[in-house]
Amino acid sequence: MNGRALVAWNLRRLRVDQLISQDKLAADAGVDRAYLGGLERQAENPTVDLLDKIAKALAVPLEELFREPSPDEIPPLPLKGGRKPK
Repeated sequence: MNGRALVAWNLRRLRVDQLISQDKLAADAGVDRAYLGGLERQAENPTVDLLDKIAKALAVPLEELFREPSPDEIPPLPLKGGRKPK
């Protein structure tokens, strides 16, 4: 898996595990939501500074964005759309 794919996999994995929307994570990290979506689709090439901001917003160490998935690990699915019930 190349670096961009690895970051995309882990970014979505961490975000979905924490039940954080792209909108919320983008706001917390101070980046555009469309750019964050591009990272998850491997369409963008982030800087180390940006990855550091995202890791801080997710409250994980930077190296979590580079964790190799195990061979049997299922790709993370997107969160369901719409608003959360109150």
